[in-house]
This record gives sequence, C-alpha cells and structure tokens, in this order.
Amino acid sequence: MTWLLVAVIGLVAGVVAGLFGVGGAIVIIPGLVLVAKLPQHTASGTSLAALLLPVGLLGAMEYYRRGQVNVPYAAIIAAGLFFGALLGAKLAGTLSDAALRRAFGVFLLIVAVRLLVR
Repeated sequence: MTWLLVAVIGLVAGVVAGLFGVGGAIVIIPGLVLVAKLPQHTASGTSLAALLLPVGLLGAMEYYRRGQVNVPYAAIIAAGLFFGALLGAKLAGTLSDAALRRAFGVFLLIVAVRLLVR
C-alpha cells in the first residue's frame, strides 16, 4: 500500500509542478512525512533525488516548446540551485528532524500568506 501512496504523491507533485512551476517539494515532502511516515531529513533527500530528472526535463521541454522559458534566467537560477542545494543540505544536516520539519512548515506558511495577501 505504501508504494501506491508514494506513486500517488509523485503523480500529484508532477501535476502541481507542471501547473504552478514549483519544484514539487511542496507536495512531496509533506506527503512523505505525513503519509509515508519518513523522517524529515529522508523526505527532503528523497524529494531532491526524485526531482533531478523528470520535472527538470519533461516539464521544461513543454514550456520551452511554447516559447515560455527564459533560457538565460534559467541558467542563472540553475547555477544558484546547484550551489544552494549543497549549502541547504549541509545546513539541514545540522538541524534536528523536528527543527527541520518546523522550518519547512514556517516556510510554507510564509509563502501561502504572501500569495494570499498580494
């Protein structure tokens, strides 16, 4: 049953990523923590590993096909992601599972409030 739930998490995350342009972690990490009962650190690492190819390649190809990708901006952001993911992973390693889970929750709340207010 867990494998089916994880597959559903992946499918929903893919739809959300393609629809809103988010990395999918907004769905994947809470899904892995709350549904699959993974520790926060494992959920974050699993999310990063899962997002490496499918979101970056197939979703971007579809947007590019429609002329909706600013390639220079994407390259600059990719460089930031490359180094930022390493920095973030190192920082996450210094936090407890509970602290990382709370920090992620606060991040999601801030994003939600900003989207709703503006």
